[in-house]
Amino acid sequence: MPLTPYSGPIIDSHLHLFDPRRPQGIPWPEPGNRLYAAHLPTDYWALASQHNVVGAIAVEASPWRDDNRWLLETLRNEPRMLGFVGNLDPLHEGFVADLDTLADEPLFLGLRYGNLWDRDLLEDRTRPGFIDGLRQLAASGRSLDSANPNPRLIKALLHLSDAVPELRIIVDHLPNAQVPKGEEAVYHADLLRLAERPNVFAKLAEIPQTGPQGLITDTAFYNDRLAALWEAFGEDRCFFGSDWPNSDHLADFATTLGLVKRCMADKPEAVQAKFFLHNAVRIYTPTHGAQ
Repeated sequence: MPLTPYSGPIIDSHLHLFDPRRPQGIPWPEPGNRLYAAHLPTDYWALASQHNVVGAIAVEASPWRDDNRWLLETLRNEPRMLGFVGNLDPLHEGFVADLDTLADEPLFLGLRYGNLWDRDLLEDRTRPGFIDGLRQLAASGRSLDSANPNPRLIKALLHLSDAVPELRIIVDHLPNAQVPKGEEAVYHADLLRLAERPNVFAKLAEIPQTGPQGLITDTAFYNDRLAALWEAFGEDRCFFGSDWPNSDHLADFATTLGLVKRCMADKPEAVQAKFFLHNAVRIYTPTHGAQ
């Protein structure tokens, strides 16, 4: 018998903030995109606070180095914003200096690198200095987010975890992994191997999907994929992210959150609380003993 959907406090571990009104503009979204408007903490909390969201983590949506500082300053005066995942390139000549500067900021929680901004983690990890940069990230006590998942990215993360086992790796958007036909078996085998690493975590953002009739609201559609991820990573390494406002192209915030809650409603209340609240805090908290 299904349990009641979770009604406790929530931490949203994945949202994006940007403001195209800035003099320098923004690299994403581009003009013409329906998201091309200011999306700032006040806009987010106008939607989220009524759903018992008590904290949130921003993930940088720009590859521009200076935008890490912009995002940091945007969060400073909003105590419900718990921190941000920045965007720095370990191959850039200024990486070490940039990381050293951010490492002194309590709101800085980690970096994101993956199939974004024409980057290729599987190839880039072999370039001189890349692994050293991620060792420095691990030494700072911060984590690495990586998106968007496909077989190539998962294979890259396996190699990366072998090279820097102390680095906490968070795989974003796993429920929406893009797996070409014919690659499913290799992908799932690699994903299971990756899930065996205790320092690898699954951020279950981008759960909602659309079909010919629009948003798929029947939770049975999602059961198998979510169950496979849950079995692989376990209740202590899966956690919630809304992907706001990017999620708006599928459904509004309330609909997205409600669907995710229904998908998790068959789990005990304490397990749902881990998913919606506790795991994000534990996973993103900078580790002690960082250099």
